[in-house]
Amino acid sequence: MSKILVTGADGFIGSHLVQALMNAGHRTRAFCLYNSNGSFGWLDTLPEATKSELDLVLGDIRDPLCVREAMRGCDQVFHLAALIAIPYSYVAPASYLDTNIHGTLNVVQAARDLGVSRVVHTSTSETYGTAQFVPITEDHPQVGQSPYAASKIGADQIALSYWRSFETPIVVLRPFNTYGPRQSTRAVIPTIITQIASGQRQIHLGALSPTRDFNFVADTCAAFQALANCDAALGQVVNAASNFEISIGDTAALIGEVMNVKLEIVTDEQRFRPEGSEVNRLFGDNTLLRELTDWEPKYGGLDGFRRGLARTAQWFADPANLALYRPGTYAV
Repeated sequence: MSKILVTGADGFIGSHLVQALMNAGHRTRAFCLYNSNGSFGWLDTLPEATKSELDLVLGDIRDPLCVREAMRGCDQVFHLAALIAIPYSYVAPASYLDTNIHGTLNVVQAARDLGVSRVVHTSTSETYGTAQFVPITEDHPQVGQSPYAASKIGADQIALSYWRSFETPIVVLRPFNTYGPRQSTRAVIPTIITQIASGQRQIHLGALSPTRDFNFVADTCAAFQALANCDAALGQVVNAASNFEISIGDTAALIGEVMNVKLEIVTDEQRFRPEGSEVNRLFGDNTLLRELTDWEPKYGGLDGFRRGLARTAQWFADPANLALYRPGTYAV
């Protein structure tokens, strides 16, 4: 099987993708952010038998030499390394440009120089801003309503420019709101679940009216794998969405049902985005991905969302997993 490099492999989606690739028989190199503790993030929680088969590399996506050496000998690249927390992008916007834009430049330049056969670059539905029409297709205008979103728009354009300029084989995958086990509490679903799992019934949240198109992490990982072998997708942006829209308030109520508790929602002002930065509606169209590949969301629709929430809540309810979080603390 091919050898695949996953950047950002130590993170939430990246660690799940690494597992999925290894389960499919791919030789996998995991590129993780260097730290003095020698930690590989969420990959440290994988079974020892799995880790022993994994090629683990510490480095920094902002360093072109690190990226090039990590990519050497790999056939395909899944580029997930990025700064993704929207509130922190208000605090440290320059770091988002360095990591997301310059980091992507390092990836596509190394891929061009080394003759990599495929780069799947990770975008985000935040690049669309508040929906101007629904469902949101890939032709929807891009609107940077936060420094994070602006940095990802720039990263997407860098990646696509290498396809147009040099025919570097690149696909841009644009996932809508991914959720599942291991996600940070900077995201709303883990925020709600961890508070409930720790015994709280007054749940602190920000805005309740915005809608999101939530995608279980297994569906997002399947989208990466589907596009890795789809030549028709080269040079294109492709949405990964569940074609299902639900408000934050209704999401909280559904989580309460799944976890069999009655909730009281408490408005927490520090959790609100600035008014002009809040993306009020996200509802994606996955038609292109389904037409190009055999991908279908296994956790789509209300029933699929309920099943995905149940799996996520079960993971967080494990005391060993919950101990890794600080329920109720606002994670920027």
